[in-house]
Amino acid sequence: MSGSPLGTLRHHHDFTVLWVGQTLSELGTRVSMFAFPLVAFAVTGSAWAAALVQAAELVGLAATLLPAGMLADRVDRRRLLRVASALGALAHATLAITVVLGHASPVHLAVTALCGGAAAGLFGPAELSAVQTVVPREDLPTALSLNQGRQHVAALVGAPLGGLLYGLARSLPFAVDAASYLVSWLLLGRLRADLSPPKARRPRGSAVAALREGLVHVGRHRLLRVLAGWSFLANLSMNTLFMVAVLRMITDGVSPLHIGLVETAAGACGVLGALLAPRLIARVPTGRLTIAIAWSAVPLVVPMAVSAHPAVVAAALGTVLLLNPAGNAGMQAYRTAVTPADLVGRVQAVMTFTSVLSLPLAPVLAGGLLARLDGRDAVLMAGALSAAVALVPTLSPAVRAIPRPDAWQVPVGSREVSA
Repeated sequence: MSGSPLGTLRHHHDFTVLWVGQTLSELGTRVSMFAFPLVAFAVTGSAWAAALVQAAELVGLAATLLPAGMLADRVDRRRLLRVASALGALAHATLAITVVLGHASPVHLAVTALCGGAAAGLFGPAELSAVQTVVPREDLPTALSLNQGRQHVAALVGAPLGGLLYGLARSLPFAVDAASYLVSWLLLGRLRADLSPPKARRPRGSAVAALREGLVHVGRHRLLRVLAGWSFLANLSMNTLFMVAVLRMITDGVSPLHIGLVETAAGACGVLGALLAPRLIARVPTGRLTIAIAWSAVPLVVPMAVSAHPAVVAAALGTVLLLNPAGNAGMQAYRTAVTPADLVGRVQAVMTFTSVLSLPLAPVLAGGLLARLDGRDAVLMAGALSAAVALVPTLSPAVRAIPRPDAWQVPVGSREVSA
């Protein structure tokens, strides 16, 4: 990796096209997702309907991921990426038009959110396969760090921009999202690399057999098996802790402005963490970095239990998000390196699917803790869950043994399989 945190990627045409296009698309998605519950409530007057519309996006994502992983390994990735962008553009453009005409319905809102989730599900595995194809292996951790950064940028800017656009016109957030998908579609057409599917190591079977092969590979691979279980539990524990902290501020009467500033500060730390990630990944063994980040939230539980002051919560959440991009990008890069090229899409889909499954559980668990315990004890219980989950990678020899990227001796086609 070169002396610059961006390595050689500053001048890499295909990665720049992928990154810029998806950054704009993610920002557009954040803008429209901010507006979905507001428009749904304005149309129906029901908070339940607003919640269901938001849930439709997660349903679309979860339902699409596994088939998308299979497709990413069997069809041209550029075509699949453009189909996903076209789906998002069409769905959000039609919704913007119906909102302008005053004919928006809860069903149309839910279907559009579902299509947005499906577009994200189609895009994710194909994008990782494309990045792995166009980026040199030594620059893969940097590329994935930059992908982490764009998510934090979108989270940081999306809600304020969504609120501004919604204030100007209810249809604007959806029109902007449609435009972002369209720009992504246009940029993807400028990719130069050959993104045809990688050569299969064995004759291709049916779609069901292909899906099964991806699931079996993860189940038999010692490291991937540990990471899949840990990602589910870590998403649950971290989001529960964050949700408890936010709900506690709400019940303690902290103003919405200060709560919003907490999330802004945390998002800014995530962006900074993504910029620092390539250097951290290069200097710290990937296994040790993963374990350190798994434990990063635990010491911060005590100050959050003692005080629900927004500054305390912002410092704690910001510290976790400062380190998180390095852990995610480093381990994802190594995971990609040990996965056969014709399985990258399916493995990515399985790992993301496993992680997404825990997301709906976190608000339920956080609400249950606060319903039965006071704020301090709820934070401590969420922290205890985080500590228990951190033991998963800590006790795994497969995780502990992963060295720094410059010492990775695993060819892309490796299939380390262990019972």
